[in-house]
Amino acid sequence: MGTAERGNGKSGTDLGGILSGLAVGLGLLLFLGGFAWAAVVYRPYTVPTSSMSPTIAAGDRVLGQRIDGSEVRRGDVVVFADKSWVTNSDVVKRVVAVGGDTVSCCTNGKLTVNGKQIDEPYLPAGTQAELQGFPTVTVPKGRLFLLGDERQGSLDSTAHLTDAAKGTVARSAVIARVDSVIWPMNGMLKRPTGFETLGSLSQPGPLPIITALIVAGGVLVLAGGAYGPIAKLLGRSRAGGRAEPVGAR
Repeated sequence: MGTAERGNGKSGTDLGGILSGLAVGLGLLLFLGGFAWAAVVYRPYTVPTSSMSPTIAAGDRVLGQRIDGSEVRRGDVVVFADKSWVTNSDVVKRVVAVGGDTVSCCTNGKLTVNGKQIDEPYLPAGTQAELQGFPTVTVPKGRLFLLGDERQGSLDSTAHLTDAAKGTVARSAVIARVDSVIWPMNGMLKRPTGFETLGSLSQPGPLPIITALIVAGGVLVLAGGAYGPIAKLLGRSRAGGRAEPVGAR
């Protein structure tokens, strides 16, 4: 019986070692695969100004999903580079109107797009859509009208209304759509439901799935790596607690 027990214990140890190795291998695959996927789909940006406050504060680190300009929809927070806007870095603003839309401000303190007043809960508490307002602009085809969430100090489309393009930016200038604020860890940006009456909103990117893969992979690696030390510790404990046969001496 003693021999049989030792054999079963060894078999159980071998199986545990195999499962441990599989867990570590799968965990590494998920963990590294998640980071690789993120590197392909996303790019980090640091927002230098407070023009998107309180949604995004100055100095916040965000993740922008790499997209084509044709995928941009009303309400999206985008990263773009436009030579007509004299800046030394990429710009982050919110799209409030797209090609063919008419946009103006303000009626009852609200932005108006295609004759509909837009609720903008992301604006700083107690502020209007614009302090001074602006006349109706018809957005040219293939272009976007963008505003900062902090309307008082944002150098956005309203600061370029006298330009030939009426302050609009070409869709092709967009290089990413902001999905999340990662530092501080404020999480995914909320969908701007005030624009739903004008058309469907963009869908969030795969960041939640990527995060789940990375976390699951990390857990599997830690669990699999911990099996060996735990098994040895339990083995020693069992050996130390085994009763010595009577008359062994």
